Amino acid sequence: MIGLIQRVRHASVEVDGDQIAAIERGLLVLVAVQRGDESKHADRLLERLLGYRVFPDAQDRMNLSLREIGGGLLLVPQFTLAADTRKGTRASFTTAAPPADGARLFDYLVARAREAHPLVETGRFGADMQVSLTNDGPVTFWLEG
Repeated sequence: MIGLIQRVRHASVEVDGDQIAAIERGLLVLVAVQRGDESKHADRLLERLLGYRVFPDAQDRMNLSLREIGGGLLLVPQFTLAADTRKGTRASFTTAAPPADGARLFDYLVARAREAHPLVETGRFGADMQVSLTNDGPVTFWLEG
């Protein structure tokens, strides 16, 4: 699984003009499920999301995790992160999990996140979403679970 994390001041997701999710200070995570991913990959990604030190401490060093600051976690499915872009001028999605597998593992990740963290919001799998954010820093990292 891939998680593109962005430290945000706030972020939200709209579907068909309706806001379906929003967080203030925290992490917006674009999530892609790849072929061969299993629940253990989602578990590892979640462990990293909650523990990755991207928030500033009193000395303004990135030493605090999402768990430590009590920030929001916004998980947004984005299969295009699993694209193979090494050749040509059009992405290939053969490395992305089939939609049913992707949805199942994304839902698993969300359920586990809600068990482990109090502030979890999500986008909608398969929907045409408009994602708004204010990237804080900017701070963006690519994580794999």
